[in-house]
Amino acid sequence: MAAAPVKQRSGTRAQLPPCYYEGYLEKRGPKEKISRRLWTCLCGNTLFFFNNAKDTHVNALCYVEKMDLSGFVSLKDDCSRDRNLEAARLILRMKDGETKLTVANLEARELWKGFLQSVVDLSVPSCLTLLPGQVQMLREVVDRERNRRRAARTPTRAPPSPLSVPLLGEIPSCFRPVSRTEAEVLLERHPDCGNMLLRPGRDGSSLAVTTRQDLNGSVFRHYRVTQREQGGYVIDVENPIPCATLHDVIDALVEKTAGTLQPFLLEEPYEENITFVSSNEENGERILHCAPSSPLPKAPALPPKQERWKPLPRSPAPDRRILSAVTSPVPSSPSSPMRRLVLSPSPLLAQSLTEELKMKLEKRRTSQE
Repeated sequence: MAAAPVKQRSGTRAQLPPCYYEGYLEKRGPKEKISRRLWTCLCGNTLFFFNNAKDTHVNALCYVEKMDLSGFVSLKDDCSRDRNLEAARLILRMKDGETKLTVANLEARELWKGFLQSVVDLSVPSCLTLLPGQVQMLREVVDRERNRRRAARTPTRAPPSPLSVPLLGEIPSCFRPVSRTEAEVLLERHPDCGNMLLRPGRDGSSLAVTTRQDLNGSVFRHYRVTQREQGGYVIDVENPIPCATLHDVIDALVEKTAGTLQPFLLEEPYEENITFVSSNEENGERILHCAPSSPLPKAPALPPKQERWKPLPRSPAPDRRILSAVTSPVPSSPSSPMRRLVLSPSPLLAQSLTEELKMKLEKRRTSQE
């Protein structure tokens, strides 16, 4: 599989030199009889070999082998045929022996030769068949490697000591854990966010206030703030200004300058999209993806909660006479007494009919008399 140039280092590799090129190689050292397929990273002027590409993202120091190119002698093509007809071979000769490398194809071999020789000689080789863009990449690698070696030879200045004393009370929002130079850069880069910030002092046991004003250009001033043994703080100027809290320190400077100095309040930007990094399982290349902005599908709505079963109210007991009349078998003969009983009216209606019959009988009697 073809290798790929690395434009930006991932955070997990911060313990190694910058990685310029990486990819799978089949390696067979001077004392090895069998070739091993390893993920190879050209970091600085050293080749680091890993079992697979994922190991470089989990722990950069879990390499199985490394080869320092300070013992480089030569690099040439190996014209012997491989069982993979597209593969290409090259021989890396070091002071302690030869190492045979096999890459995916001829283009990958030219790139590996270009990166290796550029790092070793700090110059772009002119005898390779490369595209203009690939040549430009090699020039950038030469510049980066030259700067890295120069920085390695130059003793680095120790970083400012962290604040070793506990701060009393609430810390003002204009406090920034930066150095004197970084404070000046912040104030000059963001003039609309304020012109005064609180920061740790160089000695680690005090604080400092850095201010910026315009007077035919930027004018910076630095005021020391120390913590008193009896509590509180003091601004160390010609006439020391005692303050109970750090907020009082900022308020005192604002008041003394009639509001000319204002606390530095920088609102940090937030990301507008969700991004994540994933690696290709085949070649190990890491790609930054943007999560889809469309809303996630909603979960299906739950069915409405059913009410618990409630017993129906009990109906009053039916009249026994009606029930017996309805449930009893009725003869089909219309002259049957049971038939007449079933067809008989209700008691109230029967009473009214009886009275009406009595009245008719009385009228008939009177008419006969």
